Amino acid sequence: MIVFAASDKGGTGRSVTSANLAYQRALAGDDVAYVDFDFGSPTAPAVFDVPDMQRGIAIEDGGGLHSYLEGTAAEAARVDIWRRTEHTVLRRTPIGAGRLVLLPGDVSGGEFVTDGDSVDRCVDLLLRLDREFDLILVDLSAGRSYAMDMVLEATARRELRNVVSRWVVFHRWTRQHVIAAAGLVFEARGLLDGGAERGHDKDALRSVIRFVRAAVPDPDSSLWSHLSPAQSAWMQMYDERLRRLAAELGVGDSVLLGTVPLEPILQWREQLITEEEVVATRIANKETLEALEEIARRLTDDIHWGQP
Repeated sequence: MIVFAASDKGGTGRSVTSANLAYQRALAGDDVAYVDFDFGSPTAPAVFDVPDMQRGIAIEDGGGLHSYLEGTAAEAARVDIWRRTEHTVLRRTPIGAGRLVLLPGDVSGGEFVTDGDSVDRCVDLLLRLDREFDLILVDLSAGRSYAMDMVLEATARRELRNVVSRWVVFHRWTRQHVIAAAGLVFEARGLLDGGAERGHDKDALRSVIRFVRAAVPDPDSSLWSHLSPAQSAWMQMYDERLRRLAAELGVGDSVLLGTVPLEPILQWREQLITEEEVVATRIANKETLEALEEIARRLTDDIHWGQP
């Protein structure tokens, strides 16, 4: 299965949440490939604590996805996270865990115009990864990007029609982000229109799109107990207004895959959350880890995608 992670704006938590979902699925025993198609900012190695390629992999070290898709490298580089990370918990590969492999972008890479040859290479890459891994999580550049156009064209190809693919659109729990997420999917030149232009059935594509709300504050949490009564009442009121807005724009609870609570270490360090951060050092909240575990499970649970 291929899961494409998209967002209309930067700063939605798309990459750090996607990395955490990949980690959770590998912990559960799946072989997982994390593919960094965030061409404008290929920084996934930083989230996985791979210190020597925080801005991507150097060309002299084999070249990453930019080099492969542009045809200057025969293969895209791969990084075994369990072996290369400096995260102390991840270095102790859990018993029963599956593979966790990162395909990084090139260092200082940027967006590039795709053509038929790059789409062909994208199709070939996704096919080979699908044969090798249980889950391929593709982190796309924010907005209506070349990366999104490329994978829409690739997944419309006959070769990928029998490969299950799904889309997860991330947004923060603010008015601007809710509006932006809905626009990315439903407005002119958005995800649905772009898919239809490239041969996708619009209704079928709509059925495999779900939303994740990130950095969502819980007005009832003890974290906000210091607020004045007026502030608390405003939070409750605006949370309800956001829920109504999301429903009106088609990104409400009926197409919600999950919610990630507002979490300091996700906001400030953008890292993986392990049980050690919750139980031992206590710098992360249990509710956040549980939310990530549940969203990771729902990625492949047909019930949450409207299928029997």
